[in-house]
Amino acid sequence: MTTSEPESTPQAGSERTPSARTPSSAQTPSGPPATRSWLRKWRRTTQPTPPDLADGLGTGGERRVTLLDRNPFQIGFYLTVGGMTAYALVVLALSVRTVIVLLLLSMVIALGLNPLVEWLHHRGVRRGLAVLMVALAVIGLIVLAGWALVPLASEQVSKLMVQAPGYLDNLRQNPQIAALDAQFHVIDKAVAFLSSGELISGLFGGLVGAGQVLANTISSLIITIVLTLYFLTTLPTMKEVIYQLAPASRRPRVRYLASEMFKRVGGYVSGLFVVVLLWMIVSFVFLNIVGLGQYSLALAVMAGIFAFVPLIGTSISIIILSIIGFAASVPVGVATLVFFLIYQQVDAYFLQPRIFSRSVKIPAIVVMLAALSGGLVFGLVGAILAIPISAALLLLYREVLIPHLDRS
Repeated sequence: MTTSEPESTPQAGSERTPSARTPSSAQTPSGPPATRSWLRKWRRTTQPTPPDLADGLGTGGERRVTLLDRNPFQIGFYLTVGGMTAYALVVLALSVRTVIVLLLLSMVIALGLNPLVEWLHHRGVRRGLAVLMVALAVIGLIVLAGWALVPLASEQVSKLMVQAPGYLDNLRQNPQIAALDAQFHVIDKAVAFLSSGELISGLFGGLVGAGQVLANTISSLIITIVLTLYFLTTLPTMKEVIYQLAPASRRPRVRYLASEMFKRVGGYVSGLFVVVLLWMIVSFVFLNIVGLGQYSLALAVMAGIFAFVPLIGTSISIIILSIIGFAASVPVGVATLVFFLIYQQVDAYFLQPRIFSRSVKIPAIVVMLAALSGGLVFGLVGAILAIPISAALLLLYREVLIPHLDRS
């Protein structure tokens, strides 16, 4: 056993490796080794060229394919299909833009009400019950406000529309206004327009248009309420789903950014309601003090509605209130104009910075551009939604894009 193993090992090696042959057999000019050498050379000649030598680079990588190597019909087909797909997506987004706006509005309102829900939840109330309590409270306040304010406000609006021609005619007592009216006949045209009833029909497009506006408003209100309740109930789950879309290594960072965006959007909505409520209270109290109490509620509601519009809403309400004040008497008009101009500055430089100090921190130019763009595209709702969305995008710019550019 010990002598046979060394003999078998060289024989096996000699069969597997040609280098183990004897020198005499390898130097023989005519024999099998020469034939095998010729055969190997022929095989090397007839083998296909390797890919790394075919591309002329010698790097072993794949050959890069350019557009010149493509079929022009194939390129045209892919471009046509891509363009048609992009156009179809744009048309689809435009056709459902109302649904998208309602979805965003419901999400923003839910984020604004979420702090109250979280406050109740942290004090031992289940989240579903807390959402129900907050929803019932908000709906109850809206119903009570509508039941108390709508009849009185509509009555005051009717009185204002009836007596508006007389107020406008009283403006002729001012010599400057009388001279301008004698030249351009502005007051006569305004009185004729208000007396003819074309204002209401022009606003809503007649009876059919008013019915369509009412139906669309009611359906949009119901959809917004349902979506808001759904978002309030499932907000923690939605947040976790958003967090899981990020890689595990970046999930804490994504959680922080998403939480900051939700906090800023919710804080803006809550602060906006506070600002609107203050405008309504201040307008109601001041108009009762200066002797316009018979129109105070309607005008206060009007001022609150315009306060929702960023930048220019309060200025429009000041102009309307001042015109009504001047129509009553010159001292009342001057007092109204001066008071609301002062309050506008207090609101802009004292109240709003403290209300929005922890939510929206964006430059004034960004606020102006966002509000104008949103208002042009989606109206009042777009102007309201544009500011919190801009705040969220600005947060991503500061926290993600700038650090990435600094590291590169």
